[in-house]
Amino acid sequence: MARIALTTIVIVLLNILIGCRGADSGRSQLIPPETKRPGPPRVVNIGDMGETDIIEQMAVNRQAYKHGLEMLIAYYTKTGNNMKLQWASKELDAFNKMPKYNYVIVVDQPGANLEPSVSIPEADELYYEAMEIKKKAGPLGPIQLLKNADELRLALAKFDELIKRYPSSDKVDDAAFEAGDIHEYLKDYTIALSYYKRTYEWDKDGFYPARFKAARILDEYLHRNAEALELYQQAIATEGQRTKYREWKEYAEGRIRALQKVDEVVG
Repeated sequence: MARIALTTIVIVLLNILIGCRGADSGRSQLIPPETKRPGPPRVVNIGDMGETDIIEQMAVNRQAYKHGLEMLIAYYTKTGNNMKLQWASKELDAFNKMPKYNYVIVVDQPGANLEPSVSIPEADELYYEAMEIKKKAGPLGPIQLLKNADELRLALAKFDELIKRYPSSDKVDDAAFEAGDIHEYLKDYTIALSYYKRTYEWDKDGFYPARFKAARILDEYLHRNAEALELYQQAIATEGQRTKYREWKEYAEGRIRALQKVDEVVG
């Protein structure tokens, strides 16, 4: 009798476990692609919309899509439709894991002729908050630690907010340099170059080695030798005059000689 009761319990548990996995895969309900063969790109009439307008609309649509899935999950949970609940939950999980990019590069907005010189307490607070987050992420050494990437992106968001909201602040050049440092660490070299460029355009006193760092990116990662050579020379004439950047100056002098030799061989 005990054996029969135990067998019955095992069967019930197995049925529960199998039922939790769901009997329906949902594959028949997946929306098929519009065409089996790739056709010509669809022409979309964007009228007078600019890049910012399109990005903002896409962000709204992205959020609406997520909210729609959350509403479906709440509804199917309430009504007890486990099959459709699994589908909506799986789709939301895929959406959350899907890479989503911030298409706005804030440092492109303020112009090169910006002259930040005003002490703004709110901007200072943003800067120090961002620096605190960046420090918590750990040193940005040669070995990339993926575990701190999210914290670095949070710091980037605050640096960008500072630049966007307080372009006259005397902290915008500091924010641009720190943001460039993070982008370089995350291997977004073209974006890092933009931030370093803004840094030395806004940092009239050459407080940061921005030209050296920009030149190194042009040299080592983007292989734009002529631009790198010119910028190395500018860096030596500006930031290179500071004693604390002696090692940067020596490095630049070595790279100038190497690049000039390459030009001679090519020529």
